[in-house]
Amino acid sequence: MEAMGIIFSNIYDNNMGELTRERTSASIPFGGRYRQIDFILSNMANSGIRDIGIITKYNYQSLMDHLGNCDEWDLKLGDGVRFLPPYATGHTGAYRGKLEALQTALPVLERNDSDYVVLADTTVLCTINFLEVLEKHVESGCDITVVSKAGKCDGVKPQQLAMKLDENGNLVDLAAGYSAPDRGASSRATSWAGQTPRRAGKKLISVIRDMVPHGKYHFERDFILQHYLEGRLKVNVYPFHNVALFNESVLEYYNNSMALLKEDVRRSLFRSEVPIYTKVRDAVPTLFGENGQAPNCVLADGCHLYGCADSWVIFREVDI
Repeated sequence: MEAMGIIFSNIYDNNMGELTRERTSASIPFGGRYRQIDFILSNMANSGIRDIGIITKYNYQSLMDHLGNCDEWDLKLGDGVRFLPPYATGHTGAYRGKLEALQTALPVLERNDSDYVVLADTTVLCTINFLEVLEKHVESGCDITVVSKAGKCDGVKPQQLAMKLDENGNLVDLAAGYSAPDRGASSRATSWAGQTPRRAGKKLISVIRDMVPHGKYHFERDFILQHYLEGRLKVNVYPFHNVALFNESVLEYYNNSMALLKEDVRRSLFRSEVPIYTKVRDAVPTLFGENGQAPNCVLADGCHLYGCADSWVIFREVDI
């Protein structure tokens, strides 16, 4: 089962304030030693997805420096993993939506012969097996599968795609850009269907070419929701039950960083059988001085700790 991965690196840059002044959301540091892209890229590598396009638009020098030639992920930049900057655009700032961003990937999609396409954000941090998602997707016979996480709808934060399921886990209603009440399931990763080779890519290409020239930029609202309501799209839902952290604002980034101090969160995100890879930096271990203490801390390497840090997330080469 061949699948291509598409990663959106900076869809949420405008929501992240100073954190993305000189970098994309994908290269924001997280958890002391990681970058946000490490999670989704590791998930794809662990799931056997080798052909990956990273859609980006600006400020991606830091991201390129972090990924290097992708050896740490057992991938190869340029031979499998490629950056997809815009060829030309009349619009400045972040992409207005994923359909507009996917225009950048058209040449790659046209040349690709994978059976399926996996679309994913770098702002969702989790450990997931995409191969299992694809297997469930094939079994469903639906046009598209969305990965959902229950409990993310709180009645306050607008969800790009919120779903209501029945007791059997079947989709009964969809909403986009809606502050769904509690018990709703929100969605991020998407598996695009294809019953025969190249059908998935060709269908996605036709959707991009048809909708973007007509001012339709949002994949969830303008395509999934609209086609679902018109009865033209069969949507399957894959429920994700482990920890998923959504870093789509500065406040969420802070709260999710502090969530790493909880053992159950760390155990869900970092598992030896499905490791999260990152750029290797040859640094000495953290030095603890005579009075150095770090109870309940996440502590990276290369630090000098002479005082007390209690319940902190400490990044590389920090002196206290």
